[in-house]
Amino acid sequence: MSLGIGLISGTSADGIDAALVDISESRGKVRIKLRSFATYPYSKPIRKRILEVSTPKGGSTEEICLLNFEIGGLFADAVKKICRKAHLTLRKIDFIGSHGQTIGHFGERGTLQIGEPSIIAERTGVTTVADFRPRDIAAGGEGAPLAPYLHYLLFSDPKRNRVVNNIGGISNLTFLPKRGRIEKVLGFDTGPGNMVIDGIVEILSKGKRHYDQDGRIASRGFVSLKLLQNLLRHPFIRKRPPKSAGREEFGKIFVKDFLMRGRALRLRDEDLIATATAFTAASIAENYRRFIFPRAIPDEIIFCGGGVHNKTLMRMIRMELRGVKTSTYEEHGVKIPSDAAEAVLFAVLGFKALKGEPTNIPSVTGASRPVVLGKIIPGKKVSHVSY
Repeated sequence: MSLGIGLISGTSADGIDAALVDISESRGKVRIKLRSFATYPYSKPIRKRILEVSTPKGGSTEEICLLNFEIGGLFADAVKKICRKAHLTLRKIDFIGSHGQTIGHFGERGTLQIGEPSIIAERTGVTTVADFRPRDIAAGGEGAPLAPYLHYLLFSDPKRNRVVNNIGGISNLTFLPKRGRIEKVLGFDTGPGNMVIDGIVEILSKGKRHYDQDGRIASRGFVSLKLLQNLLRHPFIRKRPPKSAGREEFGKIFVKDFLMRGRALRLRDEDLIATATAFTAASIAENYRRFIFPRAIPDEIIFCGGGVHNKTLMRMIRMELRGVKTSTYEEHGVKIPSDAAEAVLFAVLGFKALKGEPTNIPSVTGASRPVVLGKIIPGKKVSHVSY
């Protein structure tokens, strides 16, 4: 049994998710037990700086360099806080798996996450595994999505075709065919999750709100079918897998263009947010129709991620996918809250990296072969590297 901490800050850059996880493996079966989970919000100035360097031509080399070390310090602080929350000392922690903060992702061309892992290892004394995406890209892949590995461990079933759909800033899905080996898993980003909705809410509220809580604003609006149909022509929605997306496709530039088109149609604020929500739902459904349903109609779709809390979004998705059984992590009985799933993932990837085992899935990312993901920064106890 190993005790690890998984860390990630998503594309919304709201804060750092930290998961304290017991992980063991016996006869090829990985067992995962979540002990504690928390999100530690960024300050407004830090979040603003992250979003600025995440835009095209948005940050100087100096700013990115300095922010890399500052974010690393905040990730180290998150480790200390989750340990205090669980009444544990840092000495009890075997390893840390840190995704960092993405500031640029360009698929097979390159990716960059900041949050210097050497700072994390030095300030905590714990062996830290980080920078998981570049090795997959080096092997010819997209570097994303990585969540299908955890989905396979948790939800593969000998008798049922399942899809796990994570709705974070970006939406990604994992198709798990019944009786399927990991080589048969299919996964890809479908397009926006919460990213476009959040971006519009933030602009319309002049920064007072970062998201549409429970989908309340969208529930009061009307969807512009004219704008929606135009949005669904975005080339990424129709692109065949493997594919991965980020702010480069659906960030600030996309949101500003969306608002310009919506204003030209004289849409109210709530109509704009309702249409953005419908765009997320429809783009997800379009990917099912194009790339999943021709293979097999899933027996079940399991949703996770922050998007499951948006009741309007989930209602729209279920309308688009009516006839297919849907549930969430929580409804499925998994003892990992959907909000904690990505942090748990990076604890698992860190655990596997220390064992020297591959965790990318070439059928998902397009890589030429399975490779070990992550770079290892030894802590004070170098023996932690050996499992």
